[in-house]
Amino acid sequence: MKKRFLGKLVMLLAFPLLSQAQTAWSLKDCIDYGLKHFGTVRIAQYQKENARQQSRQALAGYLPQVSGTGTFDDNLKLQMTTLPAGILGPEPARIAFGTKYQTNFTASADQVIFDKSLLTGIKANKPNQQRAELNERQTQEEIIYQVSKNYYQVFVSQQQISLLQDNLERTQQVLNILKLQRDNGVIQPVDYDRTDVSYNSNKSQLSLAKTNVTLALNRLKYQMGLDQDQELLLKDSLLLTQLPKVEESLFDAKRLTDFQLTENELTLNRLDQERIKAGYLPRLSFNARYGQLALTNELGNALQNFRGFATIGLKLNIPIFDGFNRSAQIQQARIKIVTQEEQQKMNVQSYRLAFNNSQSQIQQSTVNVDNDDRNVKLAQKVYDMTTLQYKQGTAPLTDLINAENAYRQAQTDYVNSLINFYQAKLDLEQAQGTLIPFFQQL
Repeated sequence: MKKRFLGKLVMLLAFPLLSQAQTAWSLKDCIDYGLKHFGTVRIAQYQKENARQQSRQALAGYLPQVSGTGTFDDNLKLQMTTLPAGILGPEPARIAFGTKYQTNFTASADQVIFDKSLLTGIKANKPNQQRAELNERQTQEEIIYQVSKNYYQVFVSQQQISLLQDNLERTQQVLNILKLQRDNGVIQPVDYDRTDVSYNSNKSQLSLAKTNVTLALNRLKYQMGLDQDQELLLKDSLLLTQLPKVEESLFDAKRLTDFQLTENELTLNRLDQERIKAGYLPRLSFNARYGQLALTNELGNALQNFRGFATIGLKLNIPIFDGFNRSAQIQQARIKIVTQEEQQKMNVQSYRLAFNNSQSQIQQSTVNVDNDDRNVKLAQKVYDMTTLQYKQGTAPLTDLINAENAYRQAQTDYVNSLINFYQAKLDLEQAQGTLIPFFQQL
């Protein structure tokens, strides 16, 4: 789009940037910095690492469990027992079994052979890691959206400053002429005062616009993870001269990260229900024990004369009745799944609504940009002609003031239509799940 007004805006914006030695940032630069430095990026990375550790933990239940123990006991008083008569003599005999000191070192190993609950838990490793990756992607999309949104706001505020400065200079020129006319008695002082009011109004708007730029810059720095004290200059004059083309696309909820996260959660919930049901099945495991035992009545011999022992065996655990506890858990899991399925259906309709509204908004914004651009050209033409007529004495001051106000309003409307267009395009990218491709194509 080659437009004279746009070219003027570009020059007004570029002049202060050219006078600075600092590096100017494009939208892509700002997003790229935010994707590396904003705090939520690190949080998402921590979540990915946590998911990896959870996978290791789930797998550990099916790996051998090996442990070692060592004990030393001083039997201060040995337990007595009575042997019936006839074993050691004609009378019953009271004797103590064991020794005063007992030292025992044991190593044990347990290996699960079959446990359906553990196997189902291991199956959840992949979707659990996928969830962490989707969370990271969602974080990236949020950063892209917020940085772009605040970047556009900063950029538009800068354009408003440029326009207000240009208008202020124009009004000042008229004010200088009126001052001479007033001093020479050509016009009434009230005519000069009217223009002075417009001039002061422009100054107030310029001061407000500068404050808005500062606030918008601070928000942009925050969304980027940039230090608030660091200078930030923007350079995307192409935002004014080359509006991006909006290509038509079909709605597909499966491309949305939110949809994929909900589907992932459904997968995990179904696996959890399967894990609970698996609790009805028997659990078989293998165990082995080996140890060394020393028995003595002398403390000095507590670590001598060890005797070894070893065992191996199988353990079968068969659930019989748990008071309907597991049945209640299964029903709770089922209700959770069907509830989430219904919620997903509602989500899809909500996603479609956002997509349709975004398409309508971008279409209307495109029309508004074209209309407001034509209005700016027309208002400028009227203002220039009225200024000339006023200097020639063929147009009253009120016409000049009205033409100036109309021109300033047309400029403001055009800049606002630009920000609305870019916001609508950003919302459309979000609604169709293409924020990351949008960033990659910048």
